[in-house]
Amino acid sequence: MTSPQLPSPDELVALKERYRLERERRVRPDGASQYRPTEAEFGYYATDPYADPEETREAVTDAVDVVVVGGGFGGILAGARLRKEGVKRLRIIDNGADLGGTWYWNRYPGIHCDIESQVYLPLLDETGYVPEWKYAPGDEIRRHAVRIAEQYRLYDDALLSTTVTSLTWDDPSGTWIVTTDRGDTCRATYVVTATGTLSEPKLPGIPGIEDFKGHTFHTSRWDYGYTGGTPDGGLTGLAGKRVGVVGTGATGIQVIPMLAEDAGHVYVFQRTPSTVDVRANCRTGADDVGADREGWARARRDNFLRIVSGEHADHDLVADRWTESAGLLEKLLPSFRRRDAAGARADGAAFEAAYETADAAKMNELRARVARTVTDPDTAEKLKPWYRYACKRPTFSDSYYPAFNRDNVTLIDTADTHGIERITEHGVIAGHLTIELDCLIFATGFSVGTSGIHSGKLPVHGRTGTELRDARARQGPRTLHGFTSNGFPNLLQMGSLQNASSVNFTHILDEQAVHAAALIAAAESAGAVIEPSREAEDAWLTVLAEDAPDHEWFHAECTPGYYNREGRGRPNGPTAYPHGAVAFHALLRDWRETSLPGILRPRTTPDRP
Repeated sequence: MTSPQLPSPDELVALKERYRLERERRVRPDGASQYRPTEAEFGYYATDPYADPEETREAVTDAVDVVVVGGGFGGILAGARLRKEGVKRLRIIDNGADLGGTWYWNRYPGIHCDIESQVYLPLLDETGYVPEWKYAPGDEIRRHAVRIAEQYRLYDDALLSTTVTSLTWDDPSGTWIVTTDRGDTCRATYVVTATGTLSEPKLPGIPGIEDFKGHTFHTSRWDYGYTGGTPDGGLTGLAGKRVGVVGTGATGIQVIPMLAEDAGHVYVFQRTPSTVDVRANCRTGADDVGADREGWARARRDNFLRIVSGEHADHDLVADRWTESAGLLEKLLPSFRRRDAAGARADGAAFEAAYETADAAKMNELRARVARTVTDPDTAEKLKPWYRYACKRPTFSDSYYPAFNRDNVTLIDTADTHGIERITEHGVIAGHLTIELDCLIFATGFSVGTSGIHSGKLPVHGRTGTELRDARARQGPRTLHGFTSNGFPNLLQMGSLQNASSVNFTHILDEQAVHAAALIAAAESAGAVIEPSREAEDAWLTVLAEDAPDHEWFHAECTPGYYNREGRGRPNGPTAYPHGAVAFHALLRDWRETSLPGILRPRTTPDRP
C-alpha cells in the first residue's frame, strides 16, 4: 500500500468549501424524522420471511436464573460467558425464529462482513473454528452464531419468534417479571439486555410509498421467492425486470453488483455516495492465520483493536484497509485521545491540522479510484464522496464501481432534490425523472436507538416502580460503566452507551459479556444484589466528562447520516469512554480485581429456592 500524496494548504481550503457545499445539498429540515418505522401499514417490510407461519406453542410460566433479551451476537456471547460461569437456568428471548441477530435477518445477495472474519467472529479459540474467507459471507457468520449457541446449549430454554413486552422488578421476591407478546410470564433473578442499536429496519418517508403496485421489500427481509437465487447470486426471477434500489450505504454497495448480474435494468437512487475502498477478499486457512498456536484468534483480535483504537502494536497482524486508515478513525470512534503516551495533554491545533491533511489525502485517493474505474465521467463524478473519511462508515468492494460500467445499470443522483421526490403506482420520480419499475428494494438500513430499553419501546420498571425511560428523560442516562443503573437491580445493559466502542463491535460485545457474567458470578458468590450507588454513577459520569473529545464540530460539518443524526451533530453529554476500548477493557479488569467497589449490596429478600 502506497502513501497518498498530501494536499497543499490552498487545496485544503478549497476542499473544505467543497465539503460544505456538498453537505448543504443534502441537509433536510426534517432530520431523522424523514424516516418511518416498519410498523402498522408498513409492518410487512419487517415480517420474518424465515419463520414458520404455522408454528405455535403454549405460553411459558416459570422461573430462571438469567433472562437474556436479544439473540444476536451480544445475547449469544452473554449466554456463552454465563454458561462458562456455571449458570444453568438461562433463557434467551428473541423475535427472530433463530439466533444470529443481524446475521439472521440480513441474507441479501452479496452479503459479507467488512471486518476480517478472523477478528470479527467471536470464540474462534473456544469453538476450534477457522473462517473460510478473509471477509466472511453472511451465511458463514450465521452458521458460526449457531455453532456457538449449540456448543453452549443456548437453545435449551430459548423463546424464539418472541418479543419481550415488559420488565418489572419485584422487590419482595428479588426477581424480574418478564412478559412477552406470546403470553409468557417468567421470573428471573437477573436480566441482561442485548437488543443492539441497529435492529429495526427503516424506510424513507417518501410521499406515495404506499401507492407502489409493483413488488417491494427491505434488504433485511430479502424476498428470494420473488428474485430467485441465493446470497451467492442466480437471481433468475429478476430477468427482464426493472429494479430500483434506494440506498448506497454498506448494504447497497454489496447488493447492487449482484442485482446487475441478473436484472433487466437496475436504477440506483443515491443521495450521498459512500467511500468504497479495496476489498481484496480471498480464501483463508489455518496456515494463513497461525491457527495452530493456542490463543491465536484472541491475539489477532487484540492486535486489531489496539491498532484501530490508536494504540501501539509491534506488528499489524491483519494489515488491511481498516488498519491502514486507523489514524482517520479517531473521529469515527469516541476514543480520540487528548493525551500522549506520557500523559501530557496533546496540542489539539497541531493534531487537527495533521488530521485534516491526512484525511484529505485519503479521500483524494478514494475519489481517484472512482475516476480510474468508472468509464462515464458524469457517473464517476456523482459517485465521488465529498466529505471527511469518518463522516460515514467506510465500505469496501471490488465490484461496486465496475457495475456502473454495465449498460443495464443507471445511477440516479437525488442530492439536489434531497432524495426521491415521490413514489407512484408504477415507479419513482427522482431527479426530475419518472422511472417505471417492476420492483423497488429499500437498502435504507436500520433505525438508530429505536429498539430495546434505550428507546423506551420496552417498558422497564425498577425498584421504586420508576420507568427507566422516565428516569432518563428527567436526568439523562446514568450508569456505572454503561452496564448498571441505580434503582434497577440485577439489570445489566449491553451496548455502547457510556461504555466503549470500536469498528469491530463483536469484540466489544464479548468483553461486555465477560464483564456481565463476572458481575453475576460475584453477586451469586456474595449473596448480593447488583445495583450501583448514586455516588458510583456520579464518579463514572465525571470520568466520562474528563478529557471528553470535542467531536461536535466535526460531526456537525459532516454530510447527513446516522452518525450525526442526519446533520444535527452528535448528542450532547458524555456518551462513551473517552480513552478508547483498550483502556476501557483494562479499567474493567482492574475494577473487577478490586472487589467490585460501589455496586454490590446485600440481599434484603429471602434466598431463592
